[in-house]
Amino acid sequence: MLIIRELCKSYGGARPRELLRRLSLELGRGEYVAIRGESGAGKSTLLNLVAGLDRPDSGSIMLDGTEVTALDDTARTLMRRRQIGFVFQAFHLLPHLTVAQNVALPLALNGIGGLAAAERVEAMLEAVNLASAASVYPRELSGGEMQRVAIARALVHRPLLLLADEPTGNLDPDTAMQVLSLFRERVKSEGGTGILVTHSERAAATADRVLALTVNGLEPAAP
Repeated sequence: MLIIRELCKSYGGARPRELLRRLSLELGRGEYVAIRGESGAGKSTLLNLVAGLDRPDSGSIMLDGTEVTALDDTARTLMRRRQIGFVFQAFHLLPHLTVAQNVALPLALNGIGGLAAAERVEAMLEAVNLASAASVYPRELSGGEMQRVAIARALVHRPLLLLADEPTGNLDPDTAMQVLSLFRERVKSEGGTGILVTHSERAAATADRVLALTVNGLEPAAP
């Protein structure tokens, strides 16, 4: 489903900083993994590369048989739109759209509208306990509520690959566990793949396996 081979990425000018060095990872359908690591280790960079938001210096990323690193900008945009759900740390909600409209955006971009879209949006808002907030705007929400909207938006189009960057940082413990259970259930039921980046041991424990990102690449995390 997702195959990463020998991925390298550095940033900087004359003296670039190497974040990822020959990183490899293979995930099958229905597999959900958590990645932990120190701040600045390259966890968010890895997610951005997998999503095609950035390009590696070298190496390959294969998603469902498609070589992501070989796609042009337009093709990578279409791939993200159809196959990837991304929960960002910064939410990235559109302030001029209501909660329901924000959640419906991936469906609209994929040509799904009308009753089918409305039913999916309603179901996702119920799943994150925000059905009553469908008609309000992001500015009227708390940070935790905005995070839940972002999560609903990432899941609504039933992506093959779910990428979540610290998705529970603004949530209380009970809501966090509810959301993590939802992630896991969707990955398993849709036969997709999920990667959770988190500092939380409790959040990581919901995954099938936990990996640590270090200068040597990805390794099984210490218990």
